[in-house]
Amino acid sequence: MTDFPFDTIGFDLDGTLVDTAPDLCGAVNHALVQVGRAPVTPEVTRQMIGGGTRAMLTRAFERTGGMVGDGEFTTAYDTLLAYYEQNTSQHSAPYPGLLAALDQLAASGSKLAVVTNKMERFARKLLDELGMSARFACILGGDTLGPGRAKPARDMIDEALRQCGGTRFAMVGDASFDVRAARAAGVPCVVYALGYHDMPVAELGADAVIEHFDELVPSLEVLARSR
Repeated sequence: MTDFPFDTIGFDLDGTLVDTAPDLCGAVNHALVQVGRAPVTPEVTRQMIGGGTRAMLTRAFERTGGMVGDGEFTTAYDTLLAYYEQNTSQHSAPYPGLLAALDQLAASGSKLAVVTNKMERFARKLLDELGMSARFACILGGDTLGPGRAKPARDMIDEALRQCGGTRFAMVGDASFDVRAARAAGVPCVVYALGYHDMPVAELGADAVIEHFDELVPSLEVLARSR
């Protein structure tokens, strides 16, 4: 039994655990160039991440001239996935202070879970290549549970609790998908202010906002006392 107020902590991946935008930008641009579109910058890519790869590519097309037909989109999507599978972690890295915060939570007895809309095979590959997979009791991707069950649905939070054997969950993320899933599950959500946001941080409705992972454990302790 953990002494920490939350026995299970779920983490989003892109923009929360790991700054993946440089590698995602490379994959998006590879797909865009193949169909004659202009590339986007890493900063623009950060604004497009969230909701899974299809959503990211859709936003990329909208940013560079408008949506394409289904056939062209499928070709570009497959091109993006193939490129990303070969270039998953070349320039991606965990955020400052993240690993120390994970160590602190693990030492408290809390189990850690990855709850991401990224496809599970890419989430596992990324975490394996960064040497982070062993830190997590479960890794759930947007396709793990099937259609309609990714964030902002609560299903992955429920499944993370089931796999971790916990009863007291907190979510850590960076976007509305994380906050809405937490709300649906009736659990608190901490937002990382330097992540990838689909709306202004102040409008996300998070229970707490941190600017460095040194703040995570104290913020969770404060949230536990207020609930």
